[in-house]
Amino acid sequence: MALFKRRTVGKPGEWYYCLKHQRVEEGPECRAADRFGPYATREEASHAMETARERNLEWETDPKWHDTPRGGDDTP
Repeated sequence: MALFKRRTVGKPGEWYYCLKHQRVEEGPECRAADRFGPYATREEASHAMETARERNLEWETDPKWHDTPRGGDDTP
């Protein structure tokens, strides 16, 4: 058992989206591995999952990041 509890890093006025509790938090309240952020506003944090989906889609469809040839064949 730890003698001292590690504090989460962050400041009041910074907003986070907690993946574990699926809610917006100020501060942060949960550990870094369980959250997205910081965001400047509560509104931005509330849209964290939408933002992540949009960024993932952009990355998945970006032709600069695909290693396979256009023909779909993996052989050079």
